[in-house]
Amino acid sequence: MLRTAAFTALFFLGLTLGASPLAQDTSPPPTETVASDVELPAMIGQMIMVGFEGNSVDDPAFRKILEKAQQGRITGVLYLQRNIAGRGSVRAMNKALQQAADRPLLVAIDQEGGSIQRVPASTGFPRVPSARSVASKATPREAYEAYSGLASYLRRWGFNLNLGPVADLDLNPSNPIIGRLGRSFSADPSTVVQYSAAFVESHREHGVLTALKHFPGHGSSRRDSHNGWADVTETSKPAEVEVFRRLISQGYADLVMSGHTYDAKFQTGTRKLPASLEPGVIRDLLRRELGFRGAVISDDLQMEAIAGRFSLRDTVISAVLAGNDIIVFGNAKSVDPDIDAKATAILKEAAVKDARVRKAIVVAYGRVVKLKSRLPKATGNEPL
Repeated sequence: MLRTAAFTALFFLGLTLGASPLAQDTSPPPTETVASDVELPAMIGQMIMVGFEGNSVDDPAFRKILEKAQQGRITGVLYLQRNIAGRGSVRAMNKALQQAADRPLLVAIDQEGGSIQRVPASTGFPRVPSARSVASKATPREAYEAYSGLASYLRRWGFNLNLGPVADLDLNPSNPIIGRLGRSFSADPSTVVQYSAAFVESHREHGVLTALKHFPGHGSSRRDSHNGWADVTETSKPAEVEVFRRLISQGYADLVMSGHTYDAKFQTGTRKLPASLEPGVIRDLLRRELGFRGAVISDDLQMEAIAGRFSLRDTVISAVLAGNDIIVFGNAKSVDPDIDAKATAILKEAAVKDARVRKAIVVAYGRVVKLKSRLPKATGNEPL
């Protein structure tokens, strides 16, 4: 393989200028007029993604999530390893979900590579090395080819959203959730941008959306936000945001995932809020300063950094007011089959009382609908 700087530059010029079927949307953000004929519960339903139980179309737990899709109560589902019995069962479930829903469902999974691969190797799904290993051993072209193989399988299994790449910088090798797991491509911003771009473009070529994560950066943290409060005030670096800025400006942001780290430098009020609940991070930094116009998806709002400090009502309202368009309830550690109904009830009540909440819902609905309009039609019969 060629490894020259000239080849790398030419390769990425081709990615930037190529006619990808999922090219980034640069049109103006939606306004309240986009949803004038849509009822509030339907708009809220397009904002809620949930994890679920069950691993076959006949499983009673799956039948419940299918009913939610039919009723427009969820915008999509998040697969965990417990949902994956094999290729046939996953394809059948995804086909049933897409056929049941009026709008395309986002069918999401964390299939980064390395230690974060939800589809077991026993199913015959291709293995991909960790991000750190890819960046240290492969050229950007080779990375693109490896991730293209991954994306091809995701598409054929019925997935249309891979929750990656990790755009965090590898600033703390002892970081329990990023550094120790090799999930970051590098401590060098340019390297992270190059390999993240390869990840995104390879997925786009196969009709699979991606989400840059974890904005504005989780690489410097000393704690895992899955397990508790992760304060990066003293460890975060401007270069972490710069990676997202460059990827957004170069057109490699389908979605951006808001993380759960806390950084006092971005706070706009008196409350200590993690990035996913802080308007200063999403509305001010990501939207206004970095110019991102697409959909923002939260990290799992049942992680301990959130659930351990905030009530469900506070979490849901704060997440929407902060600027998240899709709020995620992974149902990972403990399953609440009614979490979507609870979140919807909270937002319906809040929207009646607070015009800011209603406006945020309407604008989020517009962004999600626009995002879904870019997806190729899923038939459930894609070739194996």
